[in-house]
Amino acid sequence: MENEKGRARQPFSNFAFCLLSGLTLAATFPLGAITTNDLVTAEREGRELAHQLCELRPEANFTNTGKLVIRIPKKPRQEIPFTSRILLTETNWTTVYEVPQGTNHPVAFSVEHRPETPNRYSLAGTTRLPNDQTMTPFAGSDFWLADLGLEFFHWPVQRLWKREMRRGKSCQVLESRRPDSWTNGYARVVSWIHTESGAVVQAEAYDARGKLVKEFRPTAVEKVNGAWQLKEMEIENVQTGSRTTLVFDLQPE
Repeated sequence: MENEKGRARQPFSNFAFCLLSGLTLAATFPLGAITTNDLVTAEREGRELAHQLCELRPEANFTNTGKLVIRIPKKPRQEIPFTSRILLTETNWTTVYEVPQGTNHPVAFSVEHRPETPNRYSLAGTTRLPNDQTMTPFAGSDFWLADLGLEFFHWPVQRLWKREMRRGKSCQVLESRRPDSWTNGYARVVSWIHTESGAVVQAEAYDARGKLVKEFRPTAVEKVNGAWQLKEMEIENVQTGSRTTLVFDLQPE
């Protein structure tokens, strides 16, 4: 989950989440205690950190496989295979996610990452999706397309509020707020960013009413070729009770 500096990251490596339920910025930072200078500093440092995270780039093309394990209350458990591919060019990189035909939710979509510009989402390699329409499920799971593209790091409002320890790791607490034009999906995401590696070790998503919608957490890591890699990651919709575990087929080189 935390690779040595300079090592290529696995797909989703920045999605290394762990749970700390119940903590909100409102509880940590009462609004009445925030001065104008505090807010200006928080937004400047938040934009800088989000920019650094958005500029992270893999070092090589990579293909990974795995499965989505979907658990919905009072419904049978589902297991859906998937493939993810990272494709690099000189100017950008694209992640392609595919669920094969013959499953309940066949789908293929891609996220193109370009320096200094928003992500570009496409379905089946052709249909361009507006970014505010990416809050839709991937293959019927609790992962949305925007989750897999880490879209919230591209939102206009980024605030770095504090630095604190989480699960024995030094983290920066980043608050991301969606554009005013968006009317669906999350309104705010709080992420705990590991200071040294830049990995997200915790994240919580909230709706426009300030209610917790989803919790993101890793459930298993595995050492491969001397480096810790994310083996399983879970996302839970606390409002519906459904949850999805993303399980990677980690193979040694």
